[in-house]
Amino acid sequence: MNSLSPARSMSEEVAPHTHFQYADAGHQANTAVAGMWLFLASEVLFFGGLIAAWMFCRHWQPAGFDAGARETVLWIGSLNLVLLITSSFVYSSGLAFIKAGNAGRLIQCCVLTMIIGTLFLLLKFYEWHIDISEGLFPSSGFFKITGADAGGARMFWSFYFVATALHALHMIVGVGLVGWIAIQARRGAYVAGWFTPVEVVGLYWSFVDIVWIVLYPAIYLVGRG
Repeated sequence: MNSLSPARSMSEEVAPHTHFQYADAGHQANTAVAGMWLFLASEVLFFGGLIAAWMFCRHWQPAGFDAGARETVLWIGSLNLVLLITSSFVYSSGLAFIKAGNAGRLIQCCVLTMIIGTLFLLLKFYEWHIDISEGLFPSSGFFKITGADAGGARMFWSFYFVATALHALHMIVGVGLVGWIAIQARRGAYVAGWFTPVEVVGLYWSFVDIVWIVLYPAIYLVGRG
């Protein structure tokens, strides 16, 4: 006599990776998604504190921050904004494909997302090279902006390098996670009835995208008017 109920048998057939501590595949999926939301909430507090400090300092040094913002490379920041929005759309398409049982399309979307993410990072590294070569790194070599606005501008560029470096670090992690999803999909790990890791990584990637949407106007637009 089979001791497993029909519902349990179907759950194991659809989601063979369900761990023992979960009642069924649905319980495991909901727990994983909730865990990612909790992690992202902590990240919001982290980046939120940085942006709040940015706004506070800008309030006291508006002219210096404006002078610093006018030296940023607008076209790179704008292009990177378009790239990240596009990457989120591509990865979301991959999630829709795996929900329909099309793992091949998911792999293609993951590869394209990784390419876009890597291009974003390459552009950011190139932008840092431009910034440093023009004397905008907030150290003893900070020489492009002088006069009364130099102190505020130096503070702007300090926040700029910290914020963009932290975002780039999250991007590197995101590209690695998307690559892991592609490898697992190639091994047949995901089917129409079980794709929780794909959804969880998608939440992380969307969060990284949203962070850049918030940073973009603060870095490149405010102060240029």
